[in-house]
Amino acid sequence: MHMSAVRPASVPRAFLAAAVALFAIVGSSQAQAEEVIVIGHAEITEAYDPAHAFNPTSGMVNRVAYDTLVTFPDADASSIEPLLAASWSISDDGLVYTFTLRDDVAFVSGNPLRAEDVVFSFNRLKNVRAQPSFLADPIDSLEALDERTVAITLVGPRPSFLAELANTAFSVTDAEVVRANGGTDADDAAEADTAMSYLNQNSAGTGAYRLSSWSPQDRTELVRNHDYWGEQPFFDRVIIVNIPEAATQRVALVSGNIDLATDLTPDQVVALEGNDDIGIFLGPGRWTHFLLMNRDADIGGPMADPLVARAVRYALDYQGYRDLWAGSVTPGSNMWIGLAGAFGQDRAMGRDVERARELLAEAGYADGFEVTLQYPDMTFAGVSLSTNAQKIQADLADVGITVRLLPGEVQVALEGYRSGQQGFAYWFWGPDKLDPVDFLEFLPGGKVAGERARWMPEMADDETMAMIERAYQETDDDARLELFTLLQEYAQEHSAFAPFNVPAVQTAFRADIEGYVWHPQWGLDLALLSRSN
Repeated sequence: MHMSAVRPASVPRAFLAAAVALFAIVGSSQAQAEEVIVIGHAEITEAYDPAHAFNPTSGMVNRVAYDTLVTFPDADASSIEPLLAASWSISDDGLVYTFTLRDDVAFVSGNPLRAEDVVFSFNRLKNVRAQPSFLADPIDSLEALDERTVAITLVGPRPSFLAELANTAFSVTDAEVVRANGGTDADDAAEADTAMSYLNQNSAGTGAYRLSSWSPQDRTELVRNHDYWGEQPFFDRVIIVNIPEAATQRVALVSGNIDLATDLTPDQVVALEGNDDIGIFLGPGRWTHFLLMNRDADIGGPMADPLVARAVRYALDYQGYRDLWAGSVTPGSNMWIGLAGAFGQDRAMGRDVERARELLAEAGYADGFEVTLQYPDMTFAGVSLSTNAQKIQADLADVGITVRLLPGEVQVALEGYRSGQQGFAYWFWGPDKLDPVDFLEFLPGGKVAGERARWMPEMADDETMAMIERAYQETDDDARLELFTLLQEYAQEHSAFAPFNVPAVQTAFRADIEGYVWHPQWGLDLALLSRSN
């Protein structure tokens, strides 16, 4: 499969019409001496409400519209840094985290930050039971000890907890404003909370920007929070335009219609090389591309058989995907390669067609079978999923599996994936928690394994489940490394998933844009961007 399979460089009429309207607005803004940046991006989000938002676009936007108690450094996840929390302490038993809040922070409403806001935000996250709610499962209770001190008690020791708090799902929201617009943190929030529609158009945070409007799958606009407690961002206004096509993003960038393109393919990057008006960023990516094979036989059919899943892992041409996507690597597991102890390319599986055929014969499919592969029809972060799907089809044909391709609209396909109704599917994953425990979501008892692949704890042996339980709570670095090594080896043999590629980040921007920093948690921090004179 050659990269020419990526869709041709054309500019749809709908985009041109949107661009005309967009730049009328931008021109008006600049006439008023506003600094405006326009970003071309393949939008994936269904909400900006932090208790519901759980997609790449919402992570980028909520990074600057809200703040969390703690964060990471701008360029990596090498340490935990204070943000809304000035300091914190952890009880000797590892169960109680006590945070002291900064005393100089206010929400965009002007309301001061209080411990009650933290309690409300985290309880609401837990009780609305939306996509990111599982991140709050480790929390047993929260208490505002006074206006600036909040205590969080966990259900058990969790050495990854501070890293998890850096996820934008733990954004601290203005309890007074959210309640006034239908929000609640009560136990019945899943039914009673109605604040999402408000928070999808207005932010209630303490961030450098505030959300001013969102037209789904079209355009998101942020404006500067002039009362921001931290360093003011350079741009007065950020406009994010949904441009799904990588080729269209490149055309818009070269023409000056956008300032930054987040989702270029390797051939589009090559086409930009040597252009003095354009800067290019290439680096290791955060998205692990994988196949899902549902363990519910009524849904997955032949794919529910662990022997078939293992055969698929042997059938994939890993080198071929590296050739397709320049700078990409083959992961050794569903643990993101940037995490400590993750199996990288040196521990990855290799292609073995004969072994794949042997496993299929052992499973009773010596003559092969037919199966449908579902996936979202999109290009994301420079990777065409349709291109990869065609290669997956060709790879599996070599071992006797006939694959019918069933591309779908992103949000429709996403619903099928999240509800566990896809028997054989192709998706990608970025770590929710920059800690090895993120990998446990892909093992029995984890959210992805259970809800999306129907790989349940009762399908694993007691020894494996005991290892998984220990991995959540182990604090000794050497013991953790040993546990996660054993669990990744287990996954290579028994998993319901087949990870096959981690593409590189391929971003380009106008030469006068400064401050681009890629981050494995939120992707792009819009507040760091500026324009040179």
